[in-house]
This record gives sequence, structure tokens and C-alpha cells, in this order.
Amino acid sequence: MPHPTQVVALLKAQQIRHVRLYDSDRGMLVTLANTGIQVIITIPNEQLLGIGQSNSTAANWVSQNVVAHYPATNITAICIGSEVFTTLPNAAKVLVNAFKYIHSALVASNLDLQIKISTPLSSSMILDSFPPSQAFFNSSWDPVLVPMLKFLQSTGSFLMLNIYPYYDYMQANGVIPLDYALFKSLPPNKEAVDSNTLLHYTNVFDAMVDAAYNAMASLNFTNIPVIVTESGWPSKGDANEPDATLENANTYNSNLIRHVLNKTGTPKRPGLAVSTFIYELYNEDMKAGPISEKNWGLFDSNGVPIYILRLTGSGMVLANDTTNQTYCAAKEGSDLKMLQAALDWACGPGKVDCSPLLQGKPCYEPDNVAAHATYAFDTYYHQMGKAPEACNFNGVATITTTDPSHGSCVFPGSVGRNGSLVNITAPSLNSTSADSSASSFYNVAFTNIVMVIIGILIEPIVAAARKSNINTFYQGKNKGKLYCGYCQGTIHTVDRCLHLHGFPPGRKYHKKNEKVDTMVNPISQDEKPKTPSFTTKQYKQIMTLIQDGSVQPKANLAGLGNEEDDWFGENA
Repeated sequence: MPHPTQVVALLKAQQIRHVRLYDSDRGMLVTLANTGIQVIITIPNEQLLGIGQSNSTAANWVSQNVVAHYPATNITAICIGSEVFTTLPNAAKVLVNAFKYIHSALVASNLDLQIKISTPLSSSMILDSFPPSQAFFNSSWDPVLVPMLKFLQSTGSFLMLNIYPYYDYMQANGVIPLDYALFKSLPPNKEAVDSNTLLHYTNVFDAMVDAAYNAMASLNFTNIPVIVTESGWPSKGDANEPDATLENANTYNSNLIRHVLNKTGTPKRPGLAVSTFIYELYNEDMKAGPISEKNWGLFDSNGVPIYILRLTGSGMVLANDTTNQTYCAAKEGSDLKMLQAALDWACGPGKVDCSPLLQGKPCYEPDNVAAHATYAFDTYYHQMGKAPEACNFNGVATITTTDPSHGSCVFPGSVGRNGSLVNITAPSLNSTSADSSASSFYNVAFTNIVMVIIGILIEPIVAAARKSNINTFYQGKNKGKLYCGYCQGTIHTVDRCLHLHGFPPGRKYHKKNEKVDTMVNPISQDEKPKTPSFTTKQYKQIMTLIQDGSVQPKANLAGLGNEEDDWFGENA
């Protein structure tokens, strides 16, 4: 990630008013001071056990990471870990203690009313998420979830939930339409209908939010609001991730922002906006894993947008008043590499027509980076309606009232020799083609509703199962997802892998009292999945066992006390 001063400069330039940090980095918190930006900080998972086992450790953490910075740095909430239940289940047992200890420290500092406490949950914690009315949490976690929800309720806090429709779509093998994942309009006969409530769902996001509300209701908690602490779509992927594209990332995030800003709410709670953080501010080029894992950002490390979010209508963007024209020019003394990167972006993803800069064209001379960048910056600035934030380019551009036109090179917005104004028309926003990605850039989080996460999520990634013919059960992957060895690395949730394959590949579950022989059905890479049948009750029991870790490699369900007739049919 860039230096904190660069990060905060970008946040201010883009008028981003809310951020979530994956840690409590002192440099970031100091740099965020006196900016007015509202900040959610995080206790990393690796610190959770220590804080959950010691009141004094928690008090010291609050003293160093909250009291030392507040109120200059506007800290509004603390995440106690992230996706703890699914990524570090051993630490979940101290989660509620950590809540209480951190809260006590806030009370002692008279900050408990200003700063809320919660923990982001992976959406995979919610079982049977469709129809939403039947959703419930993994019951094995009730001893932790119930007191945690009581704490959230008593302190006026909220449930934090991470929602990734991209993964839901990828794991559905065609069951979920792409348009349904991307918030695109659906004909009524394509909408998903909850058979219990008859509510119509037009997108995955709303269905998951309502599933969370219903899962809490199943535990008798009905007044805890949900905020989405992570959501987004990758802009690039491997060959087996064809829908991780710039266009789809643009479409998802643009539609998500519009959906939230419109205060549409969900079918269960219409009109109640769901506060949402977009994952994430920067691409993470050095991150391990699939290409998609590196490409969730809205900006590259230089602060140049990866794509242009589309939110508004098209048409003429210049006002008729020409008495006070402004232009966007390269800032004097700017780093040439940063200027070149910004120029490349403007003439590429920014969709500026840079043909006048070609040799022999009116604006080729003077042939230097600063002059060419000024033309590209000014064109982009006017395409974006002269919005101040459209003339930043990570600090290498500035707004000026001096017309940079020269000779036959007439810049956008210039009052030409005949007194006419040179107009620029923004590219069409109605097109769904890749060319429309240059349409109006809406800086994320301009309001108190939509927010942007910054930071790098650091978690171990285990993918050894890819090399094994006989799989070693499921192996953890970040964001609460899992690698399925049988599928050779295809990202699954446990829920989806059971749905696709019926049982952990390479294993056979047995009826009670049968001989335990877990490897009687080894599966090679070339074999097709076999799909046993099981009842809804059996399915829920299997899910509970797997998610709380009771089913280990080379284990089976015999002797675990949850058997109900035959677990699987003869085709197992």
C-alpha cells in the first residue's frame, strides 16, 4: 500500500469520508487526524487471543490505538478481528470476552458512546441462505453468537457482514444468473421469490442481507442493524475466472452504490439503506493466490482509477457561462513517472481521445510528458463536468484559470478565436459495452451511506490440495472461502462443495456401527463428482459438523451422535 500521506491525499481528493482499516497502523491514524474522515479500526486476528484473555492487554490496546489518537482522528468503531469464526475458530471462544474487555476500556475513557464494537462475519456463517426467510446461523456457534448478539443489542451496535456476490455466482455453476449478481434489471419471471414470504429478490446482495436479519431472528434478535463491511467485484481474473472483468467490476460497484444511495433497502426492510464498505481502495499486486485476489481495488498503487464508476446521465457537461473558465493542467515539478502513469491511464482506461497528441497532429508539440499530460488531463476534467476531484491524478494535476491552448491546439473548455466554447460530451452511460467505462466518475463514499475500505487483509493461504489426487479434505482460504482439492483449486464455500459433490471428495460416510474405512472411495482428478442424496436435516447436521471442525481429514460421521438413518444413498 502507498505511504499514509499518499493514501490520505487520495481520500481527501476523492472526498471519501469513511474508511475501514484492517489494523490500527499508527502512521495511518496520525495522518488521518484532523481530516474529518470517519475511521473504523481493527484488532487483527493474531492479537485476538491475547486481548480476549486479559483485561489489561485490552486496556493497553485501547490506550495506544484509540485514546492516543481520538478525537483528532475520528474513530467511530472497532472491529474485533475479522471473519474470526471461519478463519480462526480457536479464537472465537474468547471473542465475547474481547468485546467486554475492549468495551470496559472505552467506558473508562468515556468513549463507549462514541465508538461501537463489532466483528465482521463471513456470509458463509449463514446456512440455507435462500430462501432468506429460512436462513440460520451455524448452530455450533450459538454459545458464542448469542452472547455476542446480546452485547451488540445492549450497546446499540450493529452486525457486520461481508458479502461477495462474485463468489456466490462463481460457486453456483450457472444456477445464479450473472445479472442477478450484478444488480442488473431482471424480468419478473427471473426474480428469485421467497416461497415463505413471497418477497421478490432482484439481486444476491439483498438476499444475503435479509438472510442475516432472519438468521438473527431465529435466535430472537430482531432489532440489530446490519452493515456490510466488505463487498466488491474483481476487475481481473485467471482463465477460469472469466467474469472477473473491468466491465463487471464497474457494473457491480456502480450498481451497488446506486442501490445504497437510493435508500432502496431490501425486500424485508424496504427504504432502510444498508451502509456498505466497498472492498477495496487499492489493488494488491503482491498478494498471493489467484489473479482475482490481487484485483479488487478501485485504484492502482499510483492512485489512478482502475475503472470509472458509472452513476449519472450523459450529455453536455460544460455550462454556458464562459466568463470564468477553468482548466486542468499538469502540476509544475511533478514526478515524470507519475505524470506518465496518469497520462497512460487518461488515454487508456480514462477513454480520453488522445489522437491530437500523435505526431503531425495539432497538439503533438511541444513533445514532452507534461504538455501531453495537460491536454489529456484537461480533456478528462471537462468530460467529467469539471468536478474538482476529476483534476487530481494522484496529486500531479491542478486546476488553473490559464487557458493552455496554443497555436492550432485548442483545449476543451477554451474560448476559441471565434469566441465559441469548445464543448466536450461525456461518453454514453447507457451502454453496457466496455467503451462505456469512461463515463462519469463518481467518487465513492461522497455521502454518509457508502464507504470505502482501505488496507490489506493479511491471512495465510493454504492451497496444497491442488497437487493431490486423493484429497485431504478442505483447506482454508482467505475471505472465508475454501479450496476444494477435488476441484483443483476452484473456490468453494463448504456449502457449495457439498451441494456440488454431496460429500467431501475422496471419503465415504458410513451408517452407524459400520466398519470405518474412510478411503474406500478414492477419487481421481479425472472422475466426475458423485452426488449422493440426503435429507434437509442431514444436510444441516453435516454443515454444522464441518464448519465447527468436528469432521477432520480421514474422519467420518460414525460415532458422532448425529446419524439419522442412512447418511447417503448407494451411489456414495
